[in-house]
Amino acid sequence: MAVSTLIILAVLAALIFYVIGIYNQLVKLRNRFQNAFAQIEVQLKRRYDLIPNLVETAKGYLAHERETLEAVIAARNSAVAGLKAAAAQPGSPQGMAQLAGAESLLNGAMGRLNVVMEAYPDLKASQNMQQLSEELSTTENKVAFARQAYNDAVMTYNTYKQGFPPVLLAASFGHGQDASLLEFADSAAIQEAPKVSF
Repeated sequence: MAVSTLIILAVLAALIFYVIGIYNQLVKLRNRFQNAFAQIEVQLKRRYDLIPNLVETAKGYLAHERETLEAVIAARNSAVAGLKAAAAQPGSPQGMAQLAGAESLLNGAMGRLNVVMEAYPDLKASQNMQQLSEELSTTENKVAFARQAYNDAVMTYNTYKQGFPPVLLAASFGHGQDASLLEFADSAAIQEAPKVSF
């Protein structure tokens, strides 16, 4: 009896350690995608901080384009709110959809601003505008890389969570809902950052 009791205890201990390993892996992967979202948040905040500077610099040259400038600021404010909602629960479908929608609106407003600014060569030649353009382009690239890292981390988390046997335990460990990718409705927005040329 003593040998069979030891075998049963050893099997139970191995099972417990296996379940603990699944739990720890789920936590590790969730923390990884949440950290990846935090990197997106840092870059988007930087981008949102640059946009008012861009608008202020352009105001002197684009006095007759007030509606365009106001649309950019309104879209920027909407994107800030979308980021705040997404940051509250990284990976939530609602937060990611709100952020993606706000970013699409902001990209559209920035695109219209770029078209308007093409008609103002003095603005394009401005030292401040060239510097802001460079900073925005660099930040857009960083956002794209951070978004890719986030989406990769979400895929790893979801794939592990949906695999067997973690799928049997994930919900009971508080990992019931899949994390959402950060995607944009416009597929062109995924493939290339908005162009800012001055």
